Amino acid sequence: MPETLPVYIAPFDLFLFGKGEHWDLYRILGAHFDVQDKQEGYRFAVWAPNARNIYVAGDFNNWDSRANQLYPVGVSGIWAGFVPDVVPGQMYKYQVVQSDGREVTKTDPFAFRSEMRPGHAAVTWGLENHEWADDSWMTKRRNDGLPLNKPMSCYEVHLGSWRRENWDYRTYRQLTEELIPYVKDMGFTHIELMPIAEHPLDESWGYQTSHYFSPTSRHGTPDDLRYFIDKCHQEGIGVILDWVPGHFPKDEWGLGRFDGTALYEHADPRKGEHPDWGTYIFNFGRHEVCNFLLTNALYWLKEFHIDGLRIDAVASMLYLDYSRKDGEWVANEHGGNENIEAIQLFKQLNTVVHDQFPGAMMIAEESTSWPGVSRPVYTGGLGFTFKWNMGWMNDTLDYVSKSPIHRAYHHNSLTFSMIYAFSENFVLPLSHDEVVHGKGALLSKMPGDTWQQMANLRLLFSYQWAHPGKKLLFMGCEFGQWNEWDCRKELDWLLLGFPAHQGLRNTVTDLNRTMRENPAMYKQDNDWSGFEWVDFSDFKSSTISFLRKTDGDKPILWIFNFTPVVRSGYCLGCPQGGRWKEIFNSDAEIYGGSNVGNVGEVVAKKAGDIGSFPYYLELTLPPLGAIALRPE
Repeated sequence: MPETLPVYIAPFDLFLFGKGEHWDLYRILGAHFDVQDKQEGYRFAVWAPNARNIYVAGDFNNWDSRANQLYPVGVSGIWAGFVPDVVPGQMYKYQVVQSDGREVTKTDPFAFRSEMRPGHAAVTWGLENHEWADDSWMTKRRNDGLPLNKPMSCYEVHLGSWRRENWDYRTYRQLTEELIPYVKDMGFTHIELMPIAEHPLDESWGYQTSHYFSPTSRHGTPDDLRYFIDKCHQEGIGVILDWVPGHFPKDEWGLGRFDGTALYEHADPRKGEHPDWGTYIFNFGRHEVCNFLLTNALYWLKEFHIDGLRIDAVASMLYLDYSRKDGEWVANEHGGNENIEAIQLFKQLNTVVHDQFPGAMMIAEESTSWPGVSRPVYTGGLGFTFKWNMGWMNDTLDYVSKSPIHRAYHHNSLTFSMIYAFSENFVLPLSHDEVVHGKGALLSKMPGDTWQQMANLRLLFSYQWAHPGKKLLFMGCEFGQWNEWDCRKELDWLLLGFPAHQGLRNTVTDLNRTMRENPAMYKQDNDWSGFEWVDFSDFKSSTISFLRKTDGDKPILWIFNFTPVVRSGYCLGCPQGGRWKEIFNSDAEIYGGSNVGNVGEVVAKKAGDIGSFPYYLELTLPPLGAIALRPE
């Protein structure tokens, strides 16, 4: 095996890395094809400032841990070397002689590809193997900017269990042929992928990431994933990726104690270890570590054309005392519980992303009342595009899980969300977290007999789509999965052979269509001017009604009846006279309902001096149903 040759890394690259602002760091560190002295091979570079020595071993040198030694690059803490005759697709690992002389085998933190678990070797690969064909999508995204005032509904997917046969995963290319047409047919605007960076444990769903730059090999190569995303864009579907910067596993071959010291993590376990997940926490105060996370986020956006990142467990990063008791955490320099370093990381990340990738979204799963999560950095906010509305989700699921006879006493659970609905740019999530760990499937949460459960779920979806905010629905919920989600099994697709379950799917499809076809449903989604209560006080009947509206277009009147009682002659105010067409009815026969409604339209009558609206409608409200009307 040829000896390792030294590698030149430009001083400016080293300067930016030390400063924590090298946005293309993944092109410097890691393994890259190169030519030196007219020899083809791969150059390897890894950051381990406290290591005594580092060697690279792999297929190309018969896993000889002493065959190819890397060289220190000045005082940067980087070890690098060029190994001739290495070709793409070969596995490798680093043999690290740590600061105390102990030798450990480590995987490459910047690997672009990794072997299938349970192995954890990195694989030599390149970034330029796929020829993109989504120019029109990317240009439109850049020109249109953020989708704050556009229709947006996300289909959340765990690729390993959407469809599978026994232990055989669908490949990215198979998913291209199956998932994309399904999502497009239902009218979702985006697919949100649960984490697909490589992870050793299937049951972690990807939230315990081991290779931050490597798409999981369970479904194919990185270029197969690029092919999938490319095809999504060609079909008009955006792709959002779950990203997990809040913690990482303690596997000896991973990031933890990489060079024998707390390199990526805090040395103090009160700041460097997560009590809930048994994992390490990144040291957000170290420039090189922040650079690792920042360049990783940019990597997915740049090299995979991802349309947005949803950041997991933001609250666990913002609070130093998150899930900790007194004495188990360290206050910041001002004596508070805010993690100042993590706050700065978020602000820098969101500023750079919005600057370099116009139109790309940054979405926070933030479960507290931290102010300004989705407000610009220059106004004091964290700079995210959207925030998950966990309050809406908790209140709504608590309400709809109650028997209709008790709902009158919990009416504020429906109306309270409008107190703060425009304090952030919200996404309304019904995510995987609500259908696991003994919580049951959405359908199984609904009270009553089977017909009422189906009607309740249609009503819930209607309320979600009508409420201000973008939409997110976890896979399987759209057709009424009865069983709690199990990441080891595919969804219960046989249910679509039953009319009631197909009716649920039709409901979601038509809600997406209704949203897209009516600008009032999305154009002023983040502003009070796009919403107006008609009646929020009829708690005795467990009904609410409101208008969605926008300048220059027709308003949409939504009415929700959360009881199984048909309400005839129900009078509601409306802003204009003439005919109001019933454009949606969750009780329609095609959805599995009883077909109670208003025969397609209602004529508004003059209200006189009664009420705040000049006209009123006399309606029939279907049982456990929602209707939407538009003036004609």
